[in-house]
Amino acid sequence: MQLLPFKVINRLPDKILNFKVALCMLGIEMIIGVAGYMLLENYDWVEAVYMVVITISTVGFTEVEPLSAAGRLFTSFIILLNIGVFAYFLAVFSYYVLEGEFFKTWFIKRMQKAINSLDNHVVLCGYGKYGKEISLNLLTHNIPFVVIDHAADKIDRLQHSDQQLLCLEGDATQDETLMAAGILRARAIITALADDSDNLYIVLTARQLNPRLTIISRAIEPKAGKKLMKAGANHVVMPEQIGGFYMATLVSKPGAVEFFSFITSENHADIGFEEIRYDQLQPQFRASPIKELHLRHETGVNIIGYRNHDGRYEINPSPDVALEPGCSFIVLGSEAQLKKLHELLGTVS
Repeated sequence: MQLLPFKVINRLPDKILNFKVALCMLGIEMIIGVAGYMLLENYDWVEAVYMVVITISTVGFTEVEPLSAAGRLFTSFIILLNIGVFAYFLAVFSYYVLEGEFFKTWFIKRMQKAINSLDNHVVLCGYGKYGKEISLNLLTHNIPFVVIDHAADKIDRLQHSDQQLLCLEGDATQDETLMAAGILRARAIITALADDSDNLYIVLTARQLNPRLTIISRAIEPKAGKKLMKAGANHVVMPEQIGGFYMATLVSKPGAVEFFSFITSENHADIGFEEIRYDQLQPQFRASPIKELHLRHETGVNIIGYRNHDGRYEINPSPDVALEPGCSFIVLGSEAQLKKLHELLGTVS
């Protein structure tokens, strides 16, 4: 699922140069002019409208009838009033049409409608080096998501890039920004900002807005990781720690690390992991132990892990282990094998 770019613009000129205000001013000028000519010159409303139009447009056509002294003074007043109204209207026209602001406003409303239609999506806070990798992976798996970043230049680059992303320019620590991104309907939020305090604030806000949300946060300092978990994050990832562990393990266990890198590389290996939860299974499979599921024989996948109620994992679980509510299996297999697994168990990949 590919989504179009989106950008929220909330700058001062939008408040000063308002297209509706310009139309209202023009309408008021028309009403004053029509009423004045009808009262001063006894014109009917058609003649009065005609006089106002040729006056404010300065086209120079002949009057309906020769004007009285009062009518000439009133016409002079309309001309002077129109100078200010026309100048403002021209400024608004230039801002909204010539500078493309009219189309931006229309584009924003169209994209906000697209955001409002999203459900079970992911909110990605921060489009730095980690946010970019996250977005690429989400696109690969066709997972709908919204990117939030406060930097206008990043949003501009996203809009002009080949990646068609749905973006929101704003402060992700603010409730309004998260609400605009559809946090109440989202399945998960990923905070990938470079500042731990910002990530902590987003986690607190997101958990308060949507208690059922899965929250994944980046952390730099180990102390921040503990605070993020206490604040409500489901998972905390410390990229620097993972990178250091990976490089050190390449020295002690290079073969194992290279194999793991191979099987987790979507570009080079037809191997993947899947988590099969209890609530994903059809009723007839929920109480069955591993040996009665015949997954290896029927699909070719291997159950390499069992996750219990406490979140702890058992490697290579016993054939007598059966799934219980809140538990899950971790399976390993090729794309074709995993597809057969989902077809056999009636789960959704």
